[in-house]
Amino acid sequence: MGITRCSHATNLKGVPTNLEPPSHRSHGRGGEGMDMERRQSEIIDDFVKRAAALYDAAPNLAGLILEATAHPFLFAFSEILSVPSLARLKGTQYSSSLDVLRLFAYGTWSDYKRNAGCLPVLLPDQVRKLKQLSVLTLAEIEKVLSYDHLMEELDVSNVRELEDFLINECMYVGIVRGKLDQSRRCFEVQFAAGRDLRPEQLDNMIQTLNNWSGTSDNLLHMIQEKIKWADTMSEANKMHRKEIVDKVEEVKKSLKADLHLQGHGEIFSEPGGMMDYEEDRSRPKSSTFCKSPLQEATTNGLRQEGGRMNSQPVLRFADTVSNNSSTDCLMVHP
Repeated sequence: MGITRCSHATNLKGVPTNLEPPSHRSHGRGGEGMDMERRQSEIIDDFVKRAAALYDAAPNLAGLILEATAHPFLFAFSEILSVPSLARLKGTQYSSSLDVLRLFAYGTWSDYKRNAGCLPVLLPDQVRKLKQLSVLTLAEIEKVLSYDHLMEELDVSNVRELEDFLINECMYVGIVRGKLDQSRRCFEVQFAAGRDLRPEQLDNMIQTLNNWSGTSDNLLHMIQEKIKWADTMSEANKMHRKEIVDKVEEVKKSLKADLHLQGHGEIFSEPGGMMDYEEDRSRPKSSTFCKSPLQEATTNGLRQEGGRMNSQPVLRFADTVSNNSSTDCLMVHP
């Protein structure tokens, strides 16, 4: 047991390590915790049925209570305590058994020590169970439990014995998870199973649940309002988008119409178009011959003299044209 404690508690430098058993680290609360709750529910149902069947047998009911309080996997007793047949133990020599069952449902080891004179002596299994329940009660109040406080509440004499109990009887059983910090001398609680609600806790629990229900209703109303607002904004955005698309289509159609009309206008207005062609057809035909730069200069000179041209220059120019390979075209109107 000492080797197990050292391997899980802290390293040589006193740095806290996770003391949760490997099975609980791998499965977590979702798997292992649900299995534990299911198993405990089955155990409770079994004891409730057996208690209901023992309606008039007080000794047998007392034996059943002893068995339930010593069971290694049972940590809730209020349902068994509410079985009507158990109420018949009041006023009998077995009434202390009913007090023991009530102690295991709501009390702690310290409560037992204060009332030990009125209660029967507990068996070792019952002692261990009541101390386990005491750890759960302390974990409900504080999440960091000092070693000194735990040793006082559990009636433990040294740290080694306390750590062995927390590891082997609490964490390996699955009712708590946490870390042991030897340097700070404390137990950091990460998870603890719940105990039965004491009668004086019911009003507070009901008020807490009512507050939670009211908060949930308010949140639901706010979410519904947000959904309505989002739907309204979505519809508005759709309509705005449709308007933009329609306007874009109108602009496109208008541009196409303008371009079509502009294209027809250019056919009749631009230089070299149909009008110019008709103009050229109406002009009288002209004589065409080719001229060289020299001939062009001679022609220009004749024009400067008053445009007096006879047949000789023209014939001379024609002879020159026939012998010249580099020529330009000249239009001469009759």
